[in-house]
Amino acid sequence: MATVIRFSRHGTKKRPYYRLVVQDKTSPRDGKFIEHIGSFNPLKEGAITIERPRLEYWLSVGAKMSATVANTFKPIMKSWTTTGATEAPAAPAPKKPAAKKPSAEA
Repeated sequence: MATVIRFSRHGTKKRPYYRLVVQDKTSPRDGKFIEHIGSFNPLKEGAITIERPRLEYWLSVGAKMSATVANTFKPIMKSWTTTGATEAPAAPAPKKPAAKKPSAEA
């Protein structure tokens, strides 16, 4: 069974709300799904929630992200790769003072 991670549309007319779901590839957009792993509200700034462990699990077992989901979550996933798996961003290293150049006295 081929699985895909995609949006399922909910909400009312002109008030969309999307759920991030794992579905069989042949299921309709708002049809039966395997698991709900997040949500996205385009009307609110930063209203994205993802269950990261479940997303990583489904990607590891071969689920593909739809193009829309991949483009929407690209900035979030990029920040995950730069900060590491579950660690907080490291504090910047203290700067060492520059070595003094010997003056040429003649």
